[in-house]
Amino acid sequence: MGKEDDVIPDNYLYQWTTESETPLQDFLAKYKPSMVQNDGMKPWLWVHKTDGHSETPAKFEEAVAEASTLLSEVTERVKQIQHDPAIPIRSNKKKGLKSKKELREEVQYEATEKLKDVSKKHGAVTGKWLVFAPPDRVDAVWHAIATSLISGPLSATSAYLAKVATSPQSETPNYSHLVCVYVPDVYDQASVTEVMKVLLRNHGLNLMGVKSNLYTSIGIDSKHPSGVPSTVWKNTALMKDTEIKELKDEYFSEVNAAKAVAAEEVAAKKEAAAATKKTKPKLKKKTDDNPFASEEEDEKSDAKVVDGAPPAASGSKGKKAAPKRKGPVQEFASDEDDEDTKPPSRKTRPRKAPAKRRKDDSNSDGSAEDEAPKKKSKV
Repeated sequence: MGKEDDVIPDNYLYQWTTESETPLQDFLAKYKPSMVQNDGMKPWLWVHKTDGHSETPAKFEEAVAEASTLLSEVTERVKQIQHDPAIPIRSNKKKGLKSKKELREEVQYEATEKLKDVSKKHGAVTGKWLVFAPPDRVDAVWHAIATSLISGPLSATSAYLAKVATSPQSETPNYSHLVCVYVPDVYDQASVTEVMKVLLRNHGLNLMGVKSNLYTSIGIDSKHPSGVPSTVWKNTALMKDTEIKELKDEYFSEVNAAKAVAAEEVAAKKEAAAATKKTKPKLKKKTDDNPFASEEEDEKSDAKVVDGAPPAASGSKGKKAAPKRKGPVQEFASDEDDEDTKPPSRKTRPRKAPAKRRKDDSNSDGSAEDEAPKKKSKV
């Protein structure tokens, strides 16, 4: 982070405040850190809870000037220790000599205390919790923190501002997005710890310590030649490792339980959908001879009446009915003849065209027996 990274430019497009017309969720959906590229004009996305914790610009500049001078002196002193041949690399308790490392750490600790005094004297005490999120998780992490700050657990703490780094234009190996959650006073241990607990218990985040905005402005980072620690608070200075682990474990247990419940609900919905799914109507059992015959057609006779002959026995179309008597039915006999005619010794061929009537039939006297001559079967 640079000197101006804690200052939001006027009329900056990529920020949301409680006075914004756009709802927060719409802002977060529109501007995702994984999708917004930093072209030099949009390095951060910001979400404000309140605007009442920024230092007086004039006082802050005084603090920066004094702290910068102090840091330069410390850097020079550290270099002298490093290059002084009279100072041993290892300490010698018998001679009362301290090692280079021990002397450097003493100078750095004194510098930290002096920087704290400068900050408090000028009221330059704002700072932020640091969190790093990988590109594949940054959208979810940022969404959770921003929402929590405005209407979630973080809203009940002293945290008042949050930001996330946008994506670099060119591909950067092992790049992680920096997420910052701002607090009004980095030296208020109780307030800072309260925010820490929420970030651990409610968001399960890996925290990288608390950094003063003054440190950012004078250029202190983990690689600064002075060796001054880049954070005011390390995690273990505020909470024990066991407490940190316990809070994170509670968060992940809750997340896993929620996932299990969601999975069960999905499975139950699938089962319910399968149970209520409409079954296909069963098709009517097909007949051997005519698979397309309808139930109505099955009830009607499909035989045609030929020359006054009675219709064939009802049943499936094309299906032969079992004979009720030994002799075959004479197809061209009338109802009366059917009763008188004796069955032939052998079967006649069905539906054969009627024999030509004799000429003397036309001279019949109109009786039923004379009008329909008996048909003889061929032997």
